[in-house]
Amino acid sequence: MRLAEFILANMEPILAEWEAFARSLLPGANMTIAALRDDAGSILRATARDMQNRQSFQQQESKSKGDGGADTIASDLLDNASDLHGVERVGSGFHITDVVSEYRALRASVLRLWRESLPRPGLNDIDDITRFDESLDQSLASGVASYAKRIDESRQMFLAILSHDLRSPLSCIRMATDIVSLDNKDPDVAQLLSMIKSNTDAMMQLVSDLIDFSSSGLGLAMPLNRGPVNLSELCHEVIESFRTSHPSRELRFRSDGDVNGVWDAGRIRQVVSNLMGNAIQHGSPDGPIDLSVTSKRASEGSGLQESTVVVSVHNDGAPIPQDLLPTIFDPLKRYATPESILQRNPGSIGLGLYIVREIVVAKGGTLEVTSTSEKGTTFTVCIPRSLAVEGEIETNQVQ
Repeated sequence: MRLAEFILANMEPILAEWEAFARSLLPGANMTIAALRDDAGSILRATARDMQNRQSFQQQESKSKGDGGADTIASDLLDNASDLHGVERVGSGFHITDVVSEYRALRASVLRLWRESLPRPGLNDIDDITRFDESLDQSLASGVASYAKRIDESRQMFLAILSHDLRSPLSCIRMATDIVSLDNKDPDVAQLLSMIKSNTDAMMQLVSDLIDFSSSGLGLAMPLNRGPVNLSELCHEVIESFRTSHPSRELRFRSDGDVNGVWDAGRIRQVVSNLMGNAIQHGSPDGPIDLSVTSKRASEGSGLQESTVVVSVHNDGAPIPQDLLPTIFDPLKRYATPESILQRNPGSIGLGLYIVREIVVAKGGTLEVTSTSEKGTTFTVCIPRSLAVEGEIETNQVQ
């Protein structure tokens, strides 16, 4: 009997072994038979039907890479059943290694039971095993992908809910501290109130970063509210606030040309503040921090309709290792030296540069970084002076 025919004719003993193995895993100890078997029957039937279909070399190659590609009803059914299995195993508390183990055990069970049923090996056995392995690998790839996607969605949703729930009590603490500060005359109490305010502000910044991170991770466009912005005035306000909080640092600002545009002032301020904070933390304590904003006209033949505004932040100090530059804007990635750790602000978990990138990309701009021991580190942001709003979310989605 060919392997595909054997699978269809012996579904019950195969599923019984699947069920027994799933029950041996920690999450499956107290699960029902239906939950343990899950979509295994659909996976096996689709696997068998897929094995009975002729396939081209291109289809075989695509399936061997876990990309499906058979373009048949059986292959589509196999992917759908596998996707459902991955999602349902997340809900049942299975770890990703448990899911992989299930497939490994299923492969072993089917081949053992089939071999025991054969009086002697046939000429088609190798082809049948190859097709079975291809289909099962396709199913495993789909199941693992859907499992990972659901885990990521759950993590992002948790961050979003947590961030929203933290914002309200923090706002109340901040407001209550401000009210108490108005009537307080005791310098010792004033010092404690100032400490509460600064730490509350740090936590609120952390919450804002988590909200931005979770919303972008869930596939939502970075929310933008457009309006006329004088980027020179905005950058001047940002650098003055840093001069107040870091009086010992030399902070320099230069503006050149017409740097007015239609942007989201709050998001632009966030970009400049994050880059300035990053430069202060990682730059040389004795070196200057340079913030500049300039206007750059589109060159003829470039296809650009509007001029571009360029914001750059430069600092001296130890360069960023070249092997870290490709991931410097990834979330939760931080390059740290002993000096930068001492200068790290509370409320920082490595989302600053990631958020900068998301904002700049949402505005249709570009973000680059260069870092050498001779010239220091420079972050350069190029943003179109105006950008078509088609398809973009213009209201705050995250409150």
